[in-house]
Order: sequence, then structure tokens, then C-alpha cells
Amino acid sequence: MLAVRNTEYGMRAVTVDEPSGPGVRLRIASAGICGTDVSLAALGMRDFTYGHESAGTTPDGRAWAIEPSLYCGSCAECASGNVQRCDTEGHGVLGIFRDGGMATEIVVPEFTLLPLPGMLPVEDACLVEPGSVAWHGVRRARLVAGERVAVVGGGSVGLLAVAAARRMGFEADVEARHEHQKRAAEKLGAGLPHGRYDVVIDAAGGPAALARCAELARPGGRVVVVAVYFETATFPGPASLVKELSYINAVAYDHCDGRREFADVAAMLADQPVIAETVITHRFPLADAAEAFRVAADRSAGAIKVVLHP
Repeated sequence: MLAVRNTEYGMRAVTVDEPSGPGVRLRIASAGICGTDVSLAALGMRDFTYGHESAGTTPDGRAWAIEPSLYCGSCAECASGNVQRCDTEGHGVLGIFRDGGMATEIVVPEFTLLPLPGMLPVEDACLVEPGSVAWHGVRRARLVAGERVAVVGGGSVGLLAVAAARRMGFEADVEARHEHQKRAAEKLGAGLPHGRYDVVIDAAGGPAALARCAELARPGGRVVVVAVYFETATFPGPASLVKELSYINAVAYDHCDGRREFADVAAMLADQPVIAETVITHRFPLADAAEAFRVAADRSAGAIKVVLHP
């Protein structure tokens, strides 16, 4: 079967053995390319199949999203519902340093599977994972009625954060770098930033993004960081100090309050097909992984979410 791996020639779909071992076998229908995938590929990370945003079907024809977090289920963090904070040795993420869903097939633990709502096509369901990252970030902000939200970053997670905020009853504005991102944000109901905000979400990453978040935040406001940082970030000290800003980190997604954030996002995507229509800009067959990664890495060329279809 084919699987996408980082090779001496760059990201390629290569022939590998079919997966084996305990778990549930799925035929992958869609796998999204995340900015983290692009970064890991650029850093030369090899020897595993990429893909932590994926969905597929079991042999009985049922469609599922794959929640790629691997956790023990019994430590204190897991017991509290914060499975993303599992601190046991086996904790990890499918598709990041272990085989993931950019492949023809995958075998996964049963607990990673979420049945898809009937109105959510499996070809779009790879968005459940990045949507859950965004959803978790918005929830971590602990918004209250009347608060204003801004998002810095017009990529897929930034746009999905807009969708999540609006789903929860809050308006959101977006600061995006590229015109196609601004058009997508407008299609999802977002405006351009103006004034000060109670909550600013960093969905871009980097010192400039953090500085802009601090600039947009009101005195006493909160900055929620959902962007992935691979290095120590430069802290916007003066603005953060003078405004007494609070910084909240958000990673992955949880199972708190008796809910799977994955399930909430799948329901949102099923109810609002315009989200997938807007966020997914490019689709490629798995065999064209090299070109798909090239397009995903060039945001200025019009890509938001690039999806592979085995």
C-alpha cells in the first residue's frame, strides 16, 4: 500500500507493508496536511508515516474520524478528562513520530474512533482534528457573554477558531496575511480587527503574532496560544506587563465535562457544510503527496487546507 513519508527526495508516497497488529482497520478517505506536518518535514523528521488529521471507513462501510491522541486512560490527567495531558510513557499522537493516516489503510485503537454524523462526508471529516484544536482553544478562553474575540492568523486553525467561536455564540474578527484568507474569513462571518478585544487567539505563531495579539488585547485581556512553537518565543513584555495580560496555552483537545470535543466539532461541520467548502482549498490523490506538500507550504499561492485522498 502507499504511505506518505519523508525521504531523501522529500515528502513522497512510497510503498510500505500493510498495517498489522491489534486494533481496528480503516481504509483512509481523507487526510489533511497540517502546518505541523510541513514544519516536521522541513526539519527532516523521518521514519514514520505522516498524518494526524484523517478519517476513513471500516470494512462494514461505517465512516469515522480518527482522534489521533494516544493516552493511558488511567492517570490523573486522563481521569480528569484532559487526555491530551496524559503523562505516561506511551502518550503520543498518531502521525507524529509514529505511523499516521496519510496512507491507504491504518490500524488504530478503538478508542480513537468517532462515528461521523450522517451529514458530514468522510471526504471532509479530516477537518474534525484541526477543528478540535481550534475548539479547544476557544473553550480555554472561558468566554462570557458580550466578550469580543479576535484571531491572529488566517490559516485553517484560525478560520476554524472563528467557526468555533460563532458556534458558541460569539462574534470573531480575523487578522489574516493573505487576501484569500481574508475572503475565507469573511465567508465564515468574520470581520477585520478594530478596537480592543477581551480574547485574542494566536493561530499564527512567531514573535510578530504574539506582539500583535498583545496589541489587540484590552487591558486585563487574555491571549490564547493555539499555534505550535518549536522554539522559545519572544515575549511581548511591555504591552503584556502594562496591560496585565494573561496567557493561556491550548494543545489538542479534551474529554472534559462528559463531552468529546471531537464530537462537538463533527456536529458543527455536519450542520455547516460551508466550513469545509471554505477551509478545504486543494485536494490531491495520495500518490501526488509531493505536490500536495509543496502547495501546502506556499500559503501565498492560495492554499488553506490541502487534503490527500488515498
